Amino acid sequence: RMDIVLGYADRFVLTPYVYPSTWTEDDPLRQILSLLLITNIGGYILYFMTATINYFTIFDSRLMKHPLFLKDQVRLEILYTVKSVPLMSIPTVALFFIEVRGYSKLYDAVPNSLSDWCNILLSVVSFIVFTDACIYWIHRFLHHKLIYKYIHKDHHRWKVPTPFASHAFHPLDGFLQSCPYHIYPFLFPLHKWTYLCLFVFVNIWTVSIHDGDYRVPLPLEPFINGSAHHTDHHLFYNYNYGQFFTLWDRIGGSFRHPSSLEGCGPIQDILKKENSNGTTSKGKLKKEE
Repeated sequence: RMDIVLGYADRFVLTPYVYPSTWTEDDPLRQILSLLLITNIGGYILYFMTATINYFTIFDSRLMKHPLFLKDQVRLEILYTVKSVPLMSIPTVALFFIEVRGYSKLYDAVPNSLSDWCNILLSVVSFIVFTDACIYWIHRFLHHKLIYKYIHKDHHRWKVPTPFASHAFHPLDGFLQSCPYHIYPFLFPLHKWTYLCLFVFVNIWTVSIHDGDYRVPLPLEPFINGSAHHTDHHLFYNYNYGQFFTLWDRIGGSFRHPSSLEGCGPIQDILKKENSNGTTSKGKLKKEE
């Protein structure tokens, strides 16, 4: 994946405009510096693009009226992410560098048969299943009482999150939860372009489970870990650790049916409060009359 991005960056930007012509593209130091640059710039672009689009098109802005929504929370979420990304990128680039040097099982052969396409489809399924299982246990580990307050607690500042909270992690927290995505291609064959697409998908999904849109197709509701599930994780801490599915929460005994789907979630809290205030105001008006 990263050698594709690095290749395009070298061809169109870095070689003609940034580095001297005497510094070869396969030089290890140049590759590390280039990967740091690409990872940070690309990370910011992907974060701001997906979170901003989601915030203005999908996020339910009524959630900002919730009593647990912090003052200036959106700004705080963005600032926290901006500060964390450079530190998060350092260990990430170490893995990217090993990948670029050819030690992973990534391949770029053009699929030219039904078998090739079936293998790509199978790798997509196995990637999602593998990373979902790993992230569940890493996430649950980060909630251990001896670790939580030092690493993961910061992410739970956002009890009613917005899309901009999706990457607002302590740097070590963010890196640990991303490790399964980076480790997979060192264990299993994966097409480079498939990996790149999956990386974008993962970032979009991470934003989506923080967007306050609690709708899930009814047949998928028992299986998909959506925004409603993850909002309850932010509110009640020890439930719904999963990334994509509810399977591991059910196996691990940490599944909680989303309060929003039972009519008692954050939106319902806001509506009840507004109705209560409206009733109180009418009562006062009648008394004054």
